[in-house]
Amino acid sequence: MKKALKAAFPHTIPIFAGFWFIGITYGIYMNVLGFSFWYPMLMSLTIFAGSLEFIVANMMLGVFNPLQAILVTLMIQARHLFYGISMLDKYKNKGWKKWYLIFGMCDETFSLNYTANIPKDVDEGWFMFWVTALNHFYWVSGATLGGILGSFIKFDTSGLDFVMTAMFVVIFLEQYLKEEKHWTALIGMVVSIVCLLIFKADNFMIPTMMGILALLTAFRKPIEREGGFS
Repeated sequence: MKKALKAAFPHTIPIFAGFWFIGITYGIYMNVLGFSFWYPMLMSLTIFAGSLEFIVANMMLGVFNPLQAILVTLMIQARHLFYGISMLDKYKNKGWKKWYLIFGMCDETFSLNYTANIPKDVDEGWFMFWVTALNHFYWVSGATLGGILGSFIKFDTSGLDFVMTAMFVVIFLEQYLKEEKHWTALIGMVVSIVCLLIFKADNFMIPTMMGILALLTAFRKPIEREGGFS
């Protein structure tokens, strides 16, 4: 278990930097809206959904509409359905850890657990558990700290969310360089661009995920033969 923690921690350091920036921003934002630090702490601990938590903060200020809440949550988090499908084999036979791995599978954790080269002498289940737990801790601690400090410090936080964008670019490039052939990267880019042009920025995410899943499923065998999956 300790060996898995030591192996997992270095992989999560870039996530720590991003999560603390965005988490602190989220905590400060909640404070500005009038919520005590308990709110961002508990919401980050139980929801653990990044951008959705910002939207929930605004929902809490209005009239409760359960149908709207369900639809917004589904629209924003639908990509996790596709993440879950791709992790079925990895999470299989992981015992009690499987349930926490499912709960804690955010974008960044999925990327690390899916692409990381786990040392042969390290248990895969414990490695993925620690990646998930560390990322969860980074987000909760950042949100809590932001909620506490929000009433004492004031600064312009515009632009901090670009940290996440930059990090995903790095993760994409790392995965791209691992592949012998770049079919999966090309499929992802082409489908994303086409869906962005057709459905526009506010609505292209779900069609993009569906298109990528359909093409990867249809062409999985030839892509594997060409070395397109790492």
